[in-house]
Amino acid sequence: MSQFPQLRMRRKRRADWSRNLVRETALTAHDLVLTTVITDSVDREGPVGSLPGVSRLGLDALVAQAKEAAALGIPALALFPHIDPARKNATASEALNPDGLVPEAIRRLKRDVPEIGVIVDVALDPFTDHGHDGLMRGEVIDNDSTLDMLSQGAVILAEAGADMVAPSDMMDGRVGVIRDALDDAGLTETMILSYAAKFASAFYGPYRDAIGTASALKGDKRTYQMDPGNTDEALHEVAMDIEEGADMVMVKPGLPYLDICHRIKAEFEVPTLAFQVSGEYAMIQLASQNGWGDSERLLLETLTAFKRAGCDAVLSYGAIRAARLLAG
Repeated sequence: MSQFPQLRMRRKRRADWSRNLVRETALTAHDLVLTTVITDSVDREGPVGSLPGVSRLGLDALVAQAKEAAALGIPALALFPHIDPARKNATASEALNPDGLVPEAIRRLKRDVPEIGVIVDVALDPFTDHGHDGLMRGEVIDNDSTLDMLSQGAVILAEAGADMVAPSDMMDGRVGVIRDALDDAGLTETMILSYAAKFASAFYGPYRDAIGTASALKGDKRTYQMDPGNTDEALHEVAMDIEEGADMVMVKPGLPYLDICHRIKAEFEVPTLAFQVSGEYAMIQLASQNGWGDSERLLLETLTAFKRAGCDAVLSYGAIRAARLLAG
């Protein structure tokens, strides 16, 4: 191999055209999924204080945002609900309301913006008064009774028109139970995106503010979300979910777990997504607001890092901003 001075690596970096020619990883709008917080409360519509640049949206605003995303080439959006606290209870009964906020949002999107894919979370934490992803038996999250709720909820969301259901609860066995329930209901084309490696992270704080669970959460989620120090366990989780019928898998959070993304993609060669979660996005925004970095460059650089690590797509609150930047 040639050495300096015959080989000068900087030659290929001198001009835009040559940098574009040899770029190894390219980010496009097709690699992005827009994460969106919706609300059933007019009083709660508007900016989320701890998540700069993100607002809770009513359904009319949601449709307008989805139209913009689709026009920019973003293939899908993921919905996360903020519901009236009066509708929350220990049994998460609102999660099974076929006329609730999320099913209605799905129907509006499929009617008004049919070209964009709709991904919906399957978890109970937006609907419980204790803020956990599962039903509680005393102080313990009851895995198996939660599975029945998750499978029923997934069918309701799919019947409303969701293209993909995304169980994010980390209960054991939930992918298989949901797949069976969807198939039994004749919903064989509904895809499952499993939050296969979801870690017990400190990066979720602004999201919990956005959906109204921060003050409700009792204790923490370490008995079901993964230990941040574990990597082999993440691969075991992924293997189980693929075996149970997951069409795609996801790592959450994103940037602190790029090694997990890379290992999963290399090991399983399945569609692998990552979630640039609320805390990650808030740091980018706050750094820019304080003059510590350029939010546009930070956003594109971090999203490109996901692609470089092997991710097929990234869920981000900044998807529309990134797509605009990529479009010039």
